[in-house]
Amino acid sequence: METVLLLIRIFLFGVFALAGIGKLMDPAGSRKAVTEFGVPSSFVPFAALALPIVELLIAALFLFNATSWFAAIVGLLLLLIFIGGMIHMLARGKAPDCHCFGQIHSEPVGRSSIIRSVGFAALALVLAIQGSGGQGLALAESPAESIQTLLIVTCLMLSVTLLFFVKKLSDQFAQFSGRLESIGSFEGGSPAVRENAGDPADGLPIGAPFPDFELPSASGKAVRFEHLLSRARPLMLIFVSPECGPCRALFPEIQEWCSEFAEKMDIFLISSGEPDENLSKFAGFEGDRLLLQQKRELAELVHARWTPTAIVVGTDGSIASHPAAGDRAIRELAERIKASDLSRPFTFFANPAIRRAIKIGSRIPKFELTDINGRQWTENDLIGEPALVIAWSLACPHCVEMADEIKKWESERLDGGRRIVILADGDADEFRSYGFQSPVIIDVRHIKAINFGLFGTPSAVLVNAEGVVTTEAGIGSPNIRALLGK
Repeated sequence: METVLLLIRIFLFGVFALAGIGKLMDPAGSRKAVTEFGVPSSFVPFAALALPIVELLIAALFLFNATSWFAAIVGLLLLLIFIGGMIHMLARGKAPDCHCFGQIHSEPVGRSSIIRSVGFAALALVLAIQGSGGQGLALAESPAESIQTLLIVTCLMLSVTLLFFVKKLSDQFAQFSGRLESIGSFEGGSPAVRENAGDPADGLPIGAPFPDFELPSASGKAVRFEHLLSRARPLMLIFVSPECGPCRALFPEIQEWCSEFAEKMDIFLISSGEPDENLSKFAGFEGDRLLLQQKRELAELVHARWTPTAIVVGTDGSIASHPAAGDRAIRELAERIKASDLSRPFTFFANPAIRRAIKIGSRIPKFELTDINGRQWTENDLIGEPALVIAWSLACPHCVEMADEIKKWESERLDGGRRIVILADGDADEFRSYGFQSPVIIDVRHIKAINFGLFGTPSAVLVNAEGVVTTEAGIGSPNIRALLGK
């Protein structure tokens, strides 16, 4: 039993040390995770820094008999807080990134992360029950040996961290090489030249309506987007090309996913070219699920710039993922789908590289602000009717350029358009000169806009009638238009 207790201590040392190191290596991700778990914004910087430091201290205390019992109690309490937080998030229909091991390993909160944490808590409970005098064999018998042990273990942990970074760099190089293979989509057998291609992962905002379309299938049927939604199931739309080598290499796995995901989502291929050519290249795929563009008209609308690229669409027809560009990114997306409950509201799959907070599924923040006419506004005034909330500034030339467009949207509200609310930083008199019909609420330095997930101007999110944010921020006029389905 003494040996078993020692092994438990060493294991928990590794768990807490990796968690602390991983979070310190990714401070931006730590702040994002702490924010998504509901920590007040003023407390986020402190919590994001203090948590990994506490985890590293707990890890060090597990190494020594005299301090292991205290480490077990504190570690158990910390794990119970984590477990309670994850259960609370899931109960509210949210699945934020747990960021449990920071940059080393991270995943959306789900059953697996809760089970794993319960297992760690059970081991800590075993040590806590043993009392301060029953912590197993000692790793060191003297202060000098204790220092030596701590140095050796620290060197081992740093070596593991270094190996992780080497592997990560290798994976990134392989991913970059894979993207180089797929940076051309093909028209008539020749690569299409793109002078301003942008990042492959850039796409329409999550939560925006997927553009309506009608395309012929490889079997000759006319297929409308509404037909795809009629089964009330999520969709994975994979943009491919018969001339795309990575597409053909990925195709056997796509067929496996069709079987594996048969109970939770439908998969369609969006290609181009002649039906016979596509049926030959993607032999065995159901012709009615292989849709053909004339060129790349649908791909261009949704910013699927490369092939292969996958985009998830929710049952309501809204975009539920950033574009997964390249075979590696699509495989990672498929793994995340496997671990997710797609029946939960507001389930989405953000690009892991994007560190900005996405507030989808969160209630709008509490606030008390005054508009340019002196009226007091609180969060309750945004409940009862869906709204487009725009962060806007007089100092932003792009904002000024879209003023007439906002007025056009205001006029469309008479025909059933969405209510517009503007969170603005600037002089009230100057705002009045623009003649907006919508409320212009003064938000100095955009403090409250940040809590809506709006980190720049112009940017906007959609809020439903219950006061819940339903989209990520649409940044810039084109993406704000996309939120409105324009």
